[in-house]
Amino acid sequence: MLKGKKIVLGITGSIAAYKSCLIIRQLIKAGAEVQVVITPAGKEFITPITLSALTSKPVISEFFAQRDGTWHSHVALGLWADAMLIAPATASTIGKMANGIADNMLITTYLSMKAPVFIAPAMDLDMYAHPSTQKNLNTLRSYGNYIIEPGTGFLASHLEGKGRMEEPEEIVRILDEKLSCDSDKCSNQSILITAGPTYEKIDPVRFIGNYSSGKMGIALAEECLRRGMKVELVLGPVSITPPSHANLHITSVESAEEMYNACMEIYPKVNSAILCAAVADFTPIKTADEKIKRKGDELTLQLKPTHDIAAALGKQKRQDQTLVGFALETNDEQANAEGKLKKKNFDFIVLNSLRDSGAGFRTDTNKITIIHSDLTRKEYPLKPKSEVAKDIVEEVLCVE
Repeated sequence: MLKGKKIVLGITGSIAAYKSCLIIRQLIKAGAEVQVVITPAGKEFITPITLSALTSKPVISEFFAQRDGTWHSHVALGLWADAMLIAPATASTIGKMANGIADNMLITTYLSMKAPVFIAPAMDLDMYAHPSTQKNLNTLRSYGNYIIEPGTGFLASHLEGKGRMEEPEEIVRILDEKLSCDSDKCSNQSILITAGPTYEKIDPVRFIGNYSSGKMGIALAEECLRRGMKVELVLGPVSITPPSHANLHITSVESAEEMYNACMEIYPKVNSAILCAAVADFTPIKTADEKIKRKGDELTLQLKPTHDIAAALGKQKRQDQTLVGFALETNDEQANAEGKLKKKNFDFIVLNSLRDSGAGFRTDTNKITIIHSDLTRKEYPLKPKSEVAKDIVEEVLCVE
């Protein structure tokens, strides 16, 4: 799917810069058009003449082309490109990108980029493992950039690979894979996402709830929006603010009943749904009109089951629709998730366990396993939720 794609290749001052020639050759062979933007330090490792010969385009390095007032427009490059790939990306450049230090043409182009950005770090292990570098990489992930790390075969967030740049063949493969979702296809896709907790009222000031922050669901919404999809977000009571976007419609709800009614109305109108919300399984039979006062030593609440949103949508799912569920488990994770997968008629289920450190409610990270209806599994390492969202949405788009 790289044929006809316009790629800005950023090259920085790393010994791995020689590998950029191999990246260019593979991109050109795949039918892509490549424009190189190189830092001054990058030119110490590889000459612009070599790069220009491979791309058939002048290499851009400085803001001003000549002394006659003409200049290179980083804004125009940001609008021209279908993707930006920075390979190799040094610790210095990663730090500047994370903090918006626009002191060269490559960084200003990055800050103006409208297309997806892919970053392939290249440095020694100590620099790569340093907390400053890891903080900067996590910042770039949170901005929606793809971090291509070595030795994993997928986009990861752990320290395997020891900081060396991923091999050119793998970089181009990942670029191809991530751009294979045709923009027209994505722009015609609509998706329902549920996020956050539900609150089941006991009286005017108390409720039954859970610890869901809504971070995972909102990360999923942001990833779908980034890909050009239209998103219907049914959002429970959360403290974080979802993005503002023309393709995003938010239905704010509080109770499981309200979420059920919203989903039943929206799902027939969309192509797919990801049920990420932590919906209460029970709600009080009766809600007190006034605050319940302390009386005696005990208070008994009578509860009734809430509507099973997942099961209801699974029953009405059309052949041309996709339905994805979540399973947050504390024990017998695999068996419980597979049972839910079958019972709810999901295309696949996203399993995470509270026994995994860094996964579950109120964290910025998650560790998931995706289980498809044929019980095939994909296990992923602990990652920021923005990266987990990319993995999940990728699976949604691959469901036939």
